Amino acid sequence: MKKRKRKPVIAFECNDEEISLFRETVGDITPVPATGKAPHSVSHPKPFPRKISNEESPLVDDLLSDHVSPETLEDGLFRRSGISHQTLKRLRNGYWGIQARLDLHGFTSDEARMELVSFLERCATRRFNCVLVIHGKGLSSKNREAVLKNRVRSWLTQRNDILAFCQAKPADGGSGAVMVLLKSVSDGDSPASD
Repeated sequence: MKKRKRKPVIAFECNDEEISLFRETVGDITPVPATGKAPHSVSHPKPFPRKISNEESPLVDDLLSDHVSPETLEDGLFRRSGISHQTLKRLRNGYWGIQARLDLHGFTSDEARMELVSFLERCATRRFNCVLVIHGKGLSSKNREAVLKNRVRSWLTQRNDILAFCQAKPADGGSGAVMVLLKSVSDGDSPASD
């Protein structure tokens, strides 16, 4: 790696008035000893959480319950009433390509809930049919519990814009992810009409 050459310091001549103005402005100072290194503190200040006001985030009112319904945990499948078995089969077989992905690894439960709500709102705006939500398998969590896995599936059942979901294919995350079919489908390919 090349060392950069330092630019020469150019000294300007100052008259007595400029020197006294400078001294008056600066005041009493002690020069930093010339060590050739810039002084800096080793410890960084602790971050503080930023509170989000209702004006900044319209999602605050859209919180989902953490109650986990047992029926979503048994087989990892969910379909809203009125959605055919054929639609769920198509979802599992990849009939609708995955148009967006959300990875919730490393998020707390509250953070994951807000991220999921925000993600689903963006997907609905873009009229996506099928998305993938990666919640993880819970292998690195305390007691190796799949907390996010269970909560994500429960949260999805609470939203009216979710028509169905199933466990992802092994290549897409297997039991650590769900493929989600959204209500905002394109006009000519409505899964509810199957």
